[in-house]
Amino acid sequence: MFNQPGYLTAKRMMDATALRHEAIASNLANLETPGYKRIDLAPAFQSELQQAVKSREPQNLTGLRPSLSIDPNAVAANRDGNTVQMETELAHLAENTMAHQLETQLVSGSLLKLRLAITGRG
Repeated sequence: MFNQPGYLTAKRMMDATALRHEAIASNLANLETPGYKRIDLAPAFQSELQQAVKSREPQNLTGLRPSLSIDPNAVAANRDGNTVQMETELAHLAENTMAHQLETQLVSGSLLKLRLAITGRG
């Protein structure tokens, strides 16, 4: 079960949302730091995840690790060079929270099926 592509995909997505949550927290903590550049998940992770899912090979999913990078699309709104905007970060935080809740339900559902198979009780 722990090598099934569906479980591994949900697990990797949970890893990515947890890491993105750290990035958002860092961005909010540095909201007023001059010169701070907004960070987010590296854009390559989404395409790497899609390729790994298409391959249906568990080793491609297990080797996949999300990482953070500076957001090249973020633009400074002030002269201080800081590229973080609170409203945008709060929207990303709400979106990321919903994604994490969904992924948690997917993984929990898989674990409940395993417990049902072992114990015969839900």
